Amino acid sequence: MNKESNSGRSNINPANGGFNFDNSYARLPDSLYVRLNPVPVPSPRMVLFNHSLAQDLGLDAEQLKKNLGTAVFSGNLIPEGAEPLAMSYAGHQFGHFTVLGDGRAILLGEQITPEGKRFDIQLKGSGQTPFSRRGDGRAALGPMLREYIISEAMHALGIPTTRGLAAVTTGGEVQRQTVLPGAILTRVASSHIRVGTFEYAAAHGDTSEIRTLADYTIWRHYPELKSSDNPYLLLLDTVIENQALLVAGWQNIGFIHGVMNTDNMALSGETIDYGPCAFMDVYDPAAVFSSIDHQGRYAYSNQPRICQWNLARFAETLLPLIHEKQEKAITLATQSLESFPRIFQDFWLAGMREKLGLFNTEENDLRLATDLLDLMHKNGADFTNTFRKLSSGTLPEDQLFQGQNFLEWHDSWQNRLSRQPQSVDESRLLMNRRNPAVIPRNHLVEDALENAEAHGDYSVTSRLIRVLSRPYEHLTEYGEYRLPDPSGRPYQTFCGT
Repeated sequence: MNKESNSGRSNINPANGGFNFDNSYARLPDSLYVRLNPVPVPSPRMVLFNHSLAQDLGLDAEQLKKNLGTAVFSGNLIPEGAEPLAMSYAGHQFGHFTVLGDGRAILLGEQITPEGKRFDIQLKGSGQTPFSRRGDGRAALGPMLREYIISEAMHALGIPTTRGLAAVTTGGEVQRQTVLPGAILTRVASSHIRVGTFEYAAAHGDTSEIRTLADYTIWRHYPELKSSDNPYLLLLDTVIENQALLVAGWQNIGFIHGVMNTDNMALSGETIDYGPCAFMDVYDPAAVFSSIDHQGRYAYSNQPRICQWNLARFAETLLPLIHEKQEKAITLATQSLESFPRIFQDFWLAGMREKLGLFNTEENDLRLATDLLDLMHKNGADFTNTFRKLSSGTLPEDQLFQGQNFLEWHDSWQNRLSRQPQSVDESRLLMNRRNPAVIPRNHLVEDALENAEAHGDYSVTSRLIRVLSRPYEHLTEYGEYRLPDPSGRPYQTFCGT
């Protein structure tokens, strides 16, 4: 139950804060969205603001740090040029098809940067919409801070992702299992077009609507495809490649999304919706942290397979566009989908080579990488720290590094390094550019959230974000951020809806 009042909007009349909207999605068929404003909140307070991102977007960061930003990012003030709307979409959630939509999010509009790039600016936790079903449309503070922290960490790690522009407390409360402080996250994305958006259009059975959405996606993200003989098949191929690259990136840093439903797969190739996500400490292919993933559908090792399954759902929506004869369309789409395992493995192995300091390719590189992972699993080794320590030049005292099997693997690795023209120092430099020294350790994220929720102290969160913005630097003063949870307790995450 939402305890926030519907008090009137702010009557601030400031300059526009640098907003430069051109809202192309609002010009699509109205079946794809519902126009409505965010629900006002009683007493908003900005607790996080991404100054550098605001500048990159062409916004007036200094102005938005003040009352103007608080009013806009809480939904209490609609900036000039915005056309707020809630997007329609569907999705396969844990394999089951459901009609969904933005149940607690409002797209303010599309910001055009000084360089001419286009980004969605969305408020998450902004109140009820026609898609809220029985929900209150609000969000609790903890999950919004989690998404801000993890998405900014992913950006710093070089993984395509949505980003957090601001977090605002609402002055109200939301009822979940307990009463929690309410908050709104301002999320920035290349777009919010999802596999589920196409599933929604396909569910209407209107081929013209699917074509309009596909043409729009090509225009917005992949304009080079427009002049091809079969742009819709190439759209499928391009999305397959981008998603393979994205999930390979997740695997290479030990990230588990936690809820890879089709409505959480963005066609831009960005990571979206950080609900029950987590980073592995101990390497475990079966790692699952989500409290609702009882069967391990979205476990770490399953992420590539689920990605391909989701892409198959996307392909199904495009069949009427790929070829007028369904049988031929199925054949073409199947050929594209069957390429996913190879494309994924190529991206993943390229990442693993870099993590191991390898500049060239050899036939046995896959075996070299998987043998190391097997040893890490058997010895309960920390995923992040193991790779970072390999670049040190000396073997640490950890159990993994002293075992006979590892020493034999290490000899093979050293022999492999010796067969490339680059020096040992060049290899170590490459490894340190690809193996982070710090990641969002789960216990540190929880500590930051607890301090914010229970005590209104955002200093822990701010420092964590600052540390995570430089993940590949081995800074002495950040030593505590490199350690896994000393308690060794099982970790569990929640969706935060």
